[in-house]
Amino acid sequence: MENTPYEIERKYLIKMPDIKILRSQKNYKDEEMTQMYMSDKGKYAGMRIRKSVCNGKTTCKKTFKRDITALKRIEIEEDISEKEYGAMAEYRDKAYAPIHKHRHSFEYKGQIVEIDIYDFWTDRATAEVELKYEGQSVELPEFIEVIKEVTEDKRYRNRSLAREVIYESHEI
Repeated sequence: MENTPYEIERKYLIKMPDIKILRSQKNYKDEEMTQMYMSDKGKYAGMRIRKSVCNGKTTCKKTFKRDITALKRIEIEEDISEKEYGAMAEYRDKAYAPIHKHRHSFEYKGQIVEIDIYDFWTDRATAEVELKYEGQSVELPEFIEVIKEVTEDKRYRNRSLAREVIYESHEI
């Protein structure tokens, strides 16, 4: 399975970052995203659909993920039209609210850092770092204040947050 499309990343719960500092980072990109989760039954079982707007351009994707380890997943992603996105949205699992977020991504020390700012939190966000291999070390910029690593905490996955938002206190 040499050509298997893997996603390897670490995820952190962080204090709300300063957007001005994020915008000043190398290869900065800002995307507004809405994603929905499909029912576990039917032809779209286990899929997610996402609509993104970046620099005025809208793109839509459907994605299937399957865990290999806590850090590594198979991720199969395919571009779809806005019309197909709308049609698939009719089959979303109503137990999961659509997730709306702004993703601020940039390069730091050769790694891609993605900061997701969700509509439902005002004091915290998440940071994900894309890795080339599971044992790779992560160094976040000092302007990112980590509350805790949540890579292995499934409650902080977007699919879980779409079902139940976590408001636990972390002395923020």
